[in-house]
Amino acid sequence: MKKIAFIGVGRMGKPMVKNLVKLGFDVHIYARSIMKVYDVISNGAKYHNSVNDCVKECSVIITMLGVPRDVEEIYFASGGVLDSAAPDSYVIDMTTTSPTLAKMINEEGTRRGLRVLDAPVSGGVSAAKTAKLSIMVGGNEDDYVACLPLFRAMGTNINYMGESGMGQHAKLANQIIIAGAIAGVCEGMTYAKSKGLDMSKFLRAASTGGASSRQLETAAPKILDRDFTPGFSIKHFVKDMLLALDEAKKEYLDLDVLVTVMSHYKKLESDGMSEKGMQSLIKYYEN
Repeated sequence: MKKIAFIGVGRMGKPMVKNLVKLGFDVHIYARSIMKVYDVISNGAKYHNSVNDCVKECSVIITMLGVPRDVEEIYFASGGVLDSAAPDSYVIDMTTTSPTLAKMINEEGTRRGLRVLDAPVSGGVSAAKTAKLSIMVGGNEDDYVACLPLFRAMGTNINYMGESGMGQHAKLANQIIIAGAIAGVCEGMTYAKSKGLDMSKFLRAASTGGASSRQLETAAPKILDRDFTPGFSIKHFVKDMLLALDEAKKEYLDLDVLVTVMSHYKKLESDGMSEKGMQSLIKYYEN
């Protein structure tokens, strides 16, 4: 399992590739533009200019793409992953995408003799760089166990969630929790500022009490510093929230907090902030 094809070498994919190379894996990459991946090539990854060339001789194929449309194209297009992967290869989609699409890839991949897992991640670029991602895996449990050495090269909190699609469901539930948490941080900070509190003192006071959270720890200092660079961009978070709402509708679930937070982020998108970080939600309250 040393020879790996990795497709989707963007903000998240680059550090994941670098961590795999660092641990001795033979990593082959495909990207639409070689100019954007010179840094990972210089680290030891081998570049290919087509999906077929990248995938055909690798025993593991990992994809880390942007949106479900990209995933569907890479997997189902002529010469794509499903056409090119050798039988008995492990195929792991680490994109946050539709659970329905994950099941489609699993069904078609299994029909072709492939071992398919969905394994979305949480933690953002900082966790990708330090190999501390949370990884939620769906698919056959034996295949999950076989791929643990790969997952451990990229993350520290690795969990088997169940059958195909369950990794994606776990990630969407994760995003629902984050939506409420980041909105709570921004609302609390807005209230504190309006009452004239010293914001540094307030955040220090809240940081170890019942209000403590990962979002308070990571987003609040960036908000104070007016740092809106993305660890995870608004456009990708909106994509994830839309996926969660689509799945919720199938079960007739009313997720009022998610709907509200998504409407705030969509307003920021319409204001030209789609590439900014999630902490930019504070601007909705400021406006």
